[in-house]
Amino acid sequence: MKKTISYHIIDVFAPKPYSGNPLGVFFDFGKLRSEEMQKIAKELNFSETTFITSSSKQDGSFPIRIFTPASEIPFAGHPTLGTAYILLKYLESSSCKKIFLSLPVGNIPVSVEDDEFWMTQQQPEFGRELPKQLLENVLGLQSSDFIESYPVMEVSTGLPFTIVPLNSLDALKKASVEEKAYHVFIQTAKAKGILVYCSEPYETHHQIAARVFVPYLGIPEDPATGSAAGCLAAYLLKINPNAQIDLNIGQGYEIGRPSEIKIKAYFEDGKYHIRVGGVVKEIAKGEWNIGM
Repeated sequence: MKKTISYHIIDVFAPKPYSGNPLGVFFDFGKLRSEEMQKIAKELNFSETTFITSSSKQDGSFPIRIFTPASEIPFAGHPTLGTAYILLKYLESSSCKKIFLSLPVGNIPVSVEDDEFWMTQQQPEFGRELPKQLLENVLGLQSSDFIESYPVMEVSTGLPFTIVPLNSLDALKKASVEEKAYHVFIQTAKAKGILVYCSEPYETHHQIAARVFVPYLGIPEDPATGSAAGCLAAYLLKINPNAQIDLNIGQGYEIGRPSEIKIKAYFEDGKYHIRVGGVVKEIAKGEWNIGM
């Protein structure tokens, strides 16, 4: 007799059908071993796939695990929002507007506000400032493509990214990871994922355009990256602690998956308050054969 588990396919940060970042969500409930989860994530080959490991809350939170095609990771943005959508739709009361997800980085609250899903991210950790010349080589850019007065910096709110400020949309579009230089870069970098951004947007209702490269996790370019957006919010507040951030980020345009990520953030009483949100759409659901 074949054994199956139910799964759902979600688009997160999706302003229209078949946009945003696709996600696979599996009702595992303890049926799968880690190596089986990794194989399923590789089979789907989305940026991430999540597994809900319990049908009930544990200490007030639903435990989930997140896998890229290459490995398990402790936190990611669009998997957190997409999994919260599925939990609220299928396991919680329809009137529930807030839920907690248990991840290795801690409990992440997700709330529903005007049909958008919002997560509150952890306090950021700031790493090194890196020489721009290093990123020139990694991204195939020139010194004139960078904002001279802004640093290249390592930041993490659970998953680390190197934040790279560029001065134009043209510079953003021509960024491309050079494999040999990237391999050298990740030998010493703590933040092996790279977010490049500029204040010249793709769309008039956006304020920022961004691209995210995470080859070390099996993701050459990510369509929409909520964890990196949280790091960008922290970075902007590090530069200007008095800022009140309320921005729309366009991402995924270069790979045919236009996405919109919203960030709201401020710094007060020594703490960063970082929220990342967007639209979540369910695309499909079915049964996955695990008894082959």
